[in-house]
Amino acid sequence: MPIANINDANLWYEVMGQGEPLLLHHGYTASRVNWMPIAERLKDRYQIILMECRGTGESQHTQAGYEIAQYALDVIGLLDHLSLARVAFAGHSMGGGIGFQLGVHHSERLTKLILKAPIPSGGIGPYSVELLNDQLDARKRGDRAFFLNRYQQGRFLPELEHDDWFEDRVNHLMSISDGHIAGGLETMSALNLTEHLGALNTPTLMIAGSGDGLLTANLQDFQRLPNADLAVLSRVGHEVAVHAPDAVAEAIDKFMTYGPTAPKQRPA
Repeated sequence: MPIANINDANLWYEVMGQGEPLLLHHGYTASRVNWMPIAERLKDRYQIILMECRGTGESQHTQAGYEIAQYALDVIGLLDHLSLARVAFAGHSMGGGIGFQLGVHHSERLTKLILKAPIPSGGIGPYSVELLNDQLDARKRGDRAFFLNRYQQGRFLPELEHDDWFEDRVNHLMSISDGHIAGGLETMSALNLTEHLGALNTPTLMIAGSGDGLLTANLQDFQRLPNADLAVLSRVGHEVAVHAPDAVAEAIDKFMTYGPTAPKQRPA
């Protein structure tokens, strides 16, 4: 699988399919695995680009660069490497935070923006930080049981989230670089783009899960976006692509084809 040197980091990526380019970016402690159900469903219609950010998966564990602004520049660097002037960008969770950053500061490189259960544009709250800090402490202890118990207690659809899925999720979490774990948490807390959303005119799709703790924040950010559409999926938690891959793929495909349903009036 290809590795590209982008901004002094060797980053893993993969390109599959043909058509309009669509880049899929994972979340904070996730990897390409979380997007694969969607990639497999859409690769017959689009040129799917998967990447893993520095410090995760097959990408290099660099000494620095673990912040959303740099992750966004790494996306731009990969587009340059692939000779793509513009692309549709889809980001999940922290990847959605990267999407906000791209939409606000690099809109000229985007054709469309897809935010799948993104972190809030104003950063994650103190409760989320406390929760993530608990996970960081468990990771330092090498406490796999902590993560297995937490993930399994939050099991949303048992028929989809099986024991092998949880084991793979924990294996990946334990392999992420310390720099990404610490820097990713700090940069998600510091994200401060809410006041810019009213000027983000890139056609945007917000995908949210009815059972996700970020639902309220996602709806609030959707209301701030002037050129956006919304898909709230029933009986879906934060792992949106795992819980409802067919519905997510369909929502993305319709949005890529038609764009937002209609211009939206923002609240006064």
